[in-house]
Amino acid sequence: MENLKIISLLLEYPDREIWLHQDELMKDISEMLFLSPAQMSRLYTFIEELTEQDLLDAQSNYIELFDRGRSLSLLLFEHVHGESRDRGQAMIDLMEQYKAAGLQIDSIELPDYLPVYLEYLATQTREESTKGLADIAPILALLGARLEKRDSIYRHLFTLLLELSGTKVRPEHLNSNVEKEERDDTPEALDAVWEEEQIKFLGEEGCASAEQNMHQKRFAGSVQPQYVSLDSLPTSTASSTSVSGGQ
Repeated sequence: MENLKIISLLLEYPDREIWLHQDELMKDISEMLFLSPAQMSRLYTFIEELTEQDLLDAQSNYIELFDRGRSLSLLLFEHVHGESRDRGQAMIDLMEQYKAAGLQIDSIELPDYLPVYLEYLATQTREESTKGLADIAPILALLGARLEKRDSIYRHLFTLLLELSGTKVRPEHLNSNVEKEERDDTPEALDAVWEEEQIKFLGEEGCASAEQNMHQKRFAGSVQPQYVSLDSLPTSTASSTSVSGGQ
């Protein structure tokens, strides 16, 4: 599905080519199959709002949004497995899935990077790509709700992806959960994550439990993982996928 290839492009770090070829991009969207006028409008709105910014500002905003903290990470398995050992096996399984489809990743990005996954789905049949989106619908809804909370233009892309997933899952279904979250990209939260890594390292050398307790109290208010089952969200596609949310 060509529309997924364009969404993948728009979810990447902003490139000058989008500014230079905005009109051609809009024309390509207007000729896309399987997109309703409302869905095309979502893409038009995103591109217009993106290119209204100076390129350097858009790039800076992208880094602030997706590269600080974990709550808006575009690495899918970050929201499913965190740092558990299961994540490594899931990466291997996904790579095998790409290889079976004849897709060779020539990229520094990890296989669970959302734009890479969308590029893979763009090579599949409409039925297969719809199912692939349905499999990650809870993650898309979680990220979409967090982007809504921050009033980010990227919310348009996640709403569109959910519409294309064939499910009834939407970001608003997680609004109440997300409203309770504290930001994990503040200096205090990022400092707490750094402390956590230090404690893990020192723990191997016999770090005192008092230090661990001190850290736990400090870190208690930041975004921490919990699992939101697809079964708890309205959907038309059966799946056992779980995603992590925040407290």
